Amino acid sequence: MLGRSRPVEFHPYGRRRGHRRVPRWLLLLVAGIAIGAGSVLWVQERYLPPRLSADASAQLRASFEQADADRLRLKKELDDTAQRLAAALTEKKRLADEALGARQTIDGLRDNVASLVASLPPDPRGGTVQVRAARFATDGGKLVYDVVLSRDRAGARPLAGVMQLVVAGAAKRGSESSVKLKPVAISVGSFENLRGSLPLPDGFEARQATINVLDRPDGKLLGMRVMNLK
Repeated sequence: MLGRSRPVEFHPYGRRRGHRRVPRWLLLLVAGIAIGAGSVLWVQERYLPPRLSADASAQLRASFEQADADRLRLKKELDDTAQRLAAALTEKKRLADEALGARQTIDGLRDNVASLVASLPPDPRGGTVQVRAARFATDGGKLVYDVVLSRDRAGARPLAGVMQLVVAGAAKRGSESSVKLKPVAISVGSFENLRGSLPLPDGFEARQATINVLDRPDGKLLGMRVMNLK
């Protein structure tokens, strides 16, 4: 009892509690989150494309908008081109139908002309090419001609040659003479109708025309007929 006295601790709120330990599961959770975040950052830096800056993102967006505008423009141009193509195809079909109708009309007219040619009197001289009919007139110093030729044994290919007109009449001074006019190229199938005009010498008065059908200029005579001018 006479020993050294010890101080007496006074706790007005009761006895002091000991420090709590952090739960182990919380430490594991925090560690897992940290490891996961680090792994994501490592994978992103290691394997994924680099992240874009704000300027790069803005430039990429502008490029995308430009590409989208170009796509819309090209789509409109494609639609316009398709419409023009459809219109062109429609016009082509219309022209083809008209051409077919015109061809049928021409074929019908040719059949009618063939019937008329068959009804004409035969060429009294005969020949490979017959002169079935002819009509001449003068107009302004030119000889206007309308000649119908035919072939009795026409092949699949037309016969090529020339028509040479020799005109007889009075020259400018009144003397009788004849003039050989420029040859006219011809191609005769079963029949051919030649219409046109050829110049006459100045002051020449034509009275008669000789129609010579030749295989070439100054060549073999295939048919001939003499006709008076009316």
